[in-house]
Amino acid sequence: MKIVNKSVLIGFCLILSLKGYAQSSEKLKKEQDKLELKIKSTKLLLDQTKSNTEASLNELKLIENQVKLREQLVRNFDNQIRTADVTIVSKADQIKYLERKLLSLKAQYKKLLIYAYKKRNKYGKLMYIFSSKSYNQALKRKKYLESIQEIQQKQFLVIQQNQQLIKKEISEINKEKQQKLIVLDEKRKEKDAILIDKSKQETVYNGFKNKEQSLYAQLREDEKRKANLNEQISIAIKKEIAAAEAKRKAEEERKRKEAAARKVVDKKTTPNATTTAPALALTEAREGNLIDKSFEVNRGRLPWPVDKGSITENFGRNPHPTLDNVFTNNNGIDISAPKNAEVRSVFEGEVTSILNIPGAGKVVILKHGNYRTVYSNLQSTYVSIGDKISTKQAIGSLLVKSGQSLSVVHFEIHQVIGSNVQSLNPAVWVDR
Repeated sequence: MKIVNKSVLIGFCLILSLKGYAQSSEKLKKEQDKLELKIKSTKLLLDQTKSNTEASLNELKLIENQVKLREQLVRNFDNQIRTADVTIVSKADQIKYLERKLLSLKAQYKKLLIYAYKKRNKYGKLMYIFSSKSYNQALKRKKYLESIQEIQQKQFLVIQQNQQLIKKEISEINKEKQQKLIVLDEKRKEKDAILIDKSKQETVYNGFKNKEQSLYAQLREDEKRKANLNEQISIAIKKEIAAAEAKRKAEEERKRKEAAARKVVDKKTTPNATTTAPALALTEAREGNLIDKSFEVNRGRLPWPVDKGSITENFGRNPHPTLDNVFTNNNGIDISAPKNAEVRSVFEGEVTSILNIPGAGKVVILKHGNYRTVYSNLQSTYVSIGDKISTKQAIGSLLVKSGQSLSVVHFEIHQVIGSNVQSLNPAVWVDR
């Protein structure tokens, strides 16, 4: 009986180990699908740049993104191959173990069958029971014979289970081998694609190296526009905070006057009333102390401000793609998107500002409690100040620079803390 139970337990453990390998493989496959989707999106943008005879810095950044994504995909394939190798070896060991176990179970079952054959006479069983010296001994002999029969049945079931497990293991190991061959072929294709991308990257890069003077001039113009954009956004948010504070104070003053007026009326109508402590006027909480839980808990899960795109400039300090030892600073992220793409809200909120800034197009600022999202480089807007906006609602379309085949949305997230405004990295808030 102990042997049978142990065999069943081992079979159960093997099934659990199979699930563990399956989960690991499934996780890698999901990561592969996500990377392939990003590569497809970036490739779509690069295909659009082919219609433009003059390469842009955005194209160079997109190629760099494509190379990085393909390298990540190759690493993913390597992990899948390693997982498959481990699984194949482990399953081969499991098959050997199960086969040995099956032989052992068959030998035990054979002995049980021989014993049962010898004791097959039902009168012999009855004589075995009735020849007992006492009633208790007769009961024990009866239970012993029943347990022998039960063991026979369980042993037969265990043998069947082990046979099924072996068949399943052989089927799984064959699937793993086929999957490994597919992944190896995909890895080879991706490596070839990386070489092609790097060759194109080198060609575009060398083209820009011959235009360093014009690049420096363009960089200075871009930095001026960026500084002006940052200043205008900062002014707009601070004006909004000041207006909210003035509104709060006015409401507080109104409530104070109402409380004072009620106190005068109470004194006139109740001359003998005892003096009581002045009533405390309830005030609204300061905006800086409010926390919009809904926005905050969605960190890392917000939708992108465009339906399709690729981040071509990150938050903070960024190295110039062609100029050595030259860096730019970014208060948000820049996302290259298809030409004239629509921009959408990443979360429900209220339109608090719409700006028109030379070089940055139109700018829309949305309020989400203590947070602000900023969308700039818009050609047109579909909303007005005070509008309530839902998640993924289109708020405008993007500008297209002359001679360019892509549009770029500049996206920022800010947190209001009291009277201060802190810039946050949007890349950690949107779903990557």
